[in-house]
Formats: sequence, C-alpha cells, structure tokens
Amino acid sequence: MDIKEVVAVLKQKGRVSIQEGNGKVLEFISLNAWDSQKDDPNGIFLLFETFQIRTISEQFSEVSLDVVEFATKPTIYHTIAGRMLQNGPRQNGQVKFSLIKSDVWNRLLFSFGQSLILQYASHKESDFQMAEYFPLLSPNAKEMYLSPDGDIKIIRA
Repeated sequence: MDIKEVVAVLKQKGRVSIQEGNGKVLEFISLNAWDSQKDDPNGIFLLFETFQIRTISEQFSEVSLDVVEFATKPTIYHTIAGRMLQNGPRQNGQVKFSLIKSDVWNRLLFSFGQSLILQYASHKESDFQMAEYFPLLSPNAKEMYLSPDGDIKIIRA
C-alpha cells in the first residue's frame, strides 16, 4: 500500500477505508468530513504528535502529557472536549484520542498532516489493504481517562 495514494484519497473524499493485518476494516475520516448524522460518536481521534492534543481537548497538565508521551502500550485516552473543537465525535462532553506510535500508521497520519478520526467500519469493502496490524486492536491496548488537572483513571488495563 502506498501512503501517498491513501493521503490523496483522504484529501479528495475526506475518508478512506483500510483493511489492516487482522482483516478488520477501519475507516479514517478527516475532521472536516466527519458528519454527526451518519458517523459514529464513539470515533477516536488519531494523533501523530502530542502537540495535537491541544486541537481537540482542554489544556493538559504536565502529568497528563507525560502519561501520553511515555506510554509504551497502545492506549485510548478519554478527556474533556476542547471548547474550540467544533466538529468531531464526542460523548457527554468528552473525546477519545490515541497517540499512534506504530511506524507505518504514524507515517500515514504524519503524511496527512492532521489528526484523523477512526471508526470501525460496518462494511467489509476497503479502499486499501495493509499487512501491518493496527495497534489499537491489540489485546494489550489500554484505555484511560485523563483530566486537564492531572487526574488519571484506568478504564481498561
């Protein structure tokens, strides 16, 4: 799979579906293309660098930033949605996000240049296939709540 082709489809259509190494079809959506009427409010913001957290959430404490930056296992974080976030998945005033460190998936996000929204596709067709496993589907994936004040709550260990 050529990352340039995936990015081209994303820029043209605003969304792309990729079948990852386990056979699961994932849909990646740009923030501008996310539609609250048809897209999943459980979507997860995928980030390639920690500074992107500012675009989706309230200001973070140093402790919370360190937790995200130094995590060794794939983790989905829940936090309070930022006041400036106009579009995108949220539930009860919270957003989910993950800092993707896995090489090829991080390169895809970096090449697009913005955070993407992940939702698990209900359809079986995909635009592209990738041999690499998506890290958030790993049995080792964790889930945590991080408050802007530095409070941490483990949701799934």
